[in-house]
Amino acid sequence: MIVAIVVSSALSALLLAIALVLPSINSPTVPFGVRVPAERAEDPAVVRQTRIYRWRVLLSGIIAAVVGSAMYGVTGETLLLPLAVVVLVGAWYGCFFLANHEIRTAKAAGGWYKGVHQVIAVDTELRTDPPRFPWLWLAPALIVIVATVVIGVISYPSMPEVLAVHYGAKGMPNRLAAKSIGTAFSLVFVQIGVTALLVGIAAAIFFRSRHDIDPGHPVGSARWHRRYMLLGAKALLGLLAMIDLAMLGSSLLMWTGTVTPWAPMVVVLPILAAVAVAVVVLARNNRERDEGEADTGLTHREDDKFWRGGLIYINREDQALMVPRRFGLGWTLNFGNPMAAMLLAGVVALAGLVITLRFGG
Repeated sequence: MIVAIVVSSALSALLLAIALVLPSINSPTVPFGVRVPAERAEDPAVVRQTRIYRWRVLLSGIIAAVVGSAMYGVTGETLLLPLAVVVLVGAWYGCFFLANHEIRTAKAAGGWYKGVHQVIAVDTELRTDPPRFPWLWLAPALIVIVATVVIGVISYPSMPEVLAVHYGAKGMPNRLAAKSIGTAFSLVFVQIGVTALLVGIAAAIFFRSRHDIDPGHPVGSARWHRRYMLLGAKALLGLLAMIDLAMLGSSLLMWTGTVTPWAPMVVVLPILAAVAVAVVVLARNNRERDEGEADTGLTHREDDKFWRGGLIYINREDQALMVPRRFGLGWTLNFGNPMAAMLLAGVVALAGLVITLRFGG
């Protein structure tokens, strides 16, 4: 019970903090996913919607906490605690879409792009001097996987004949399975699947993503994008190592037959800590820094038609698989690229693998 409360509260607090600070750390030329000229970044309509958005998000966070606490107080069911997180996420995106709509309306009514010189800037050095993928950062995840396999092989003869393959919110086993290679090493297969998926995403960020270069400050913007891409790949590989570590901890609980109310924390704590660190690192570097470069007077091409609601990017003419998020941290898929469907199929296949291995016994 205490574990569920702590985890739900920590996750809600993290989401609320991210939602409140995002308008300040995202690019000022895409407020709430709407492309605007640099001179309109501080337009009264943008400032007003940013203020209203924050008040709405804060109020939604309070309401979500009250609703979650009330339902838990009435039912005593810990599984209802994550409901507050779901309510908060839904309210967060509702607040975003309202701000996005109002800024789009003001932009169209005011003709913000009339007479503006629009261009597309490209970093040509990506072909002649491409950045190096941080393969060394993959080593911790691989070491954890190898350690999991070695410990599992050594421990297999002494493992209980019946293994606890799943724990409930209170830390008690709620699903058992007979010992076999498939059940005992199920989380090793999950480790391998997650590693392949996240390494593939990190590689796509490096080799199949498009940089959103600011035509007003192209040199500094290109330099920042390279640094941010490297940070993003390292953060993803660091998160991968902690996920694999969580799977190792969960495997140890299963192999030793350990029953403890803190069992969920073995999985949740490493992953939540890694997510928090990744969010802080990316958030601190999510906006281009002013390096004193002279403004060229050029402006981004107005490309809102490719962004559904400011969040979903669909452009069949763009060969990039991933593009920088307009609102949020990191990258998002180009759903107009056929390879995006293949990547999503990989996610579904991994989820199916987890369900089959963990619940098919």
